Amino acid sequence: MLNSYKFKIDFWSIGLFLLMMLPNFLWFAFPAPNDVLRITSVTPITDAIGSFLQISLIASLSCLARKDSKPLRFSAGIIATLICVIAYFVGWVLYYNAIAYAWVILMLTLPPCLVFLFYAIDRKNWIATTLGIGFTVCHLIFALVNFIL
Repeated sequence: MLNSYKFKIDFWSIGLFLLMMLPNFLWFAFPAPNDVLRITSVTPITDAIGSFLQISLIASLSCLARKDSKPLRFSAGIIATLICVIAYFVGWVLYYNAIAYAWVILMLTLPPCLVFLFYAIDRKNWIATTLGIGFTVCHLIFALVNFIL
């Protein structure tokens, strides 16, 4: 399976990652009103696994490409990616307007995972897709256990 991939820097992946991290950087610097996200997590093992999977996901998207990959173009996967980017930013706007209902927390949880999953699927990067599924599960467990259930 690895012989289907080549080392190639994907600047679109790096840009996408930085774009998705922008609200987090702002949140670190400027806390939101009613900032329920600033807690001590009760799922530290799941969080550590999720962080490892996230780093691995971004690394695989940014540094591995299928040998048969085509240039990036608008497709259903890229459109789904962009819709999830917008949903994620809308979630942050709501959160900074002191709206922290469960569905807003889910808007801050699922769309960023789906951004990378849809992008990985579009690029046919099955290594990143597998890592993305694991990251999504961990991120969802974190949100559900710490904020919703």
